[in-house]
Amino acid sequence: MKNSLFLAVMALFLVCGCYNVEPPKKPDNLLSEDQMVNVIVDMAIMSAAKGVNKKKIEDNGIVPETYIYKKNNIDSLSFSESNLYYAFHLPIYNRIYARVKDTLNKKKAFYQSIEDREKKEQNKIDSLKRSGLKKEASLNVDSLSIGSDK
Repeated sequence: MKNSLFLAVMALFLVCGCYNVEPPKKPDNLLSEDQMVNVIVDMAIMSAAKGVNKKKIEDNGIVPETYIYKKNNIDSLSFSESNLYYAFHLPIYNRIYARVKDTLNKKKAFYQSIEDREKKEQNKIDSLKRSGLKKEASLNVDSLSIGSDK
């Protein structure tokens, strides 16, 4: 009895699971792949920024999604419909996300190089300050010893 009930339930799941899935229709306002890459990159950056300093974003009155849509001259509906359309077409969607990943890696490398250059410059400045303090300290010590000879 249990086996036949189990088989009946499995058959029902199999029949329901094998229905024909129709692809979403191409929206009239479909975003290009380039636009999708730009929007998704902006979303990733904004998400990271919220993770680092959400309070500063809120204090400046920035609503992340609204900011991204306005920056890219799109609306949430066009993004949502385009995302749904591309998600159904996996080769295109994978290509978009590969480009997003490449773009984010390039941006990361660019900003990392700036940070490294700034650290080197700061180390030079700190080194010069330390050497200047050493010279100043040695001058003070020399003037004390000269003054004691009198």
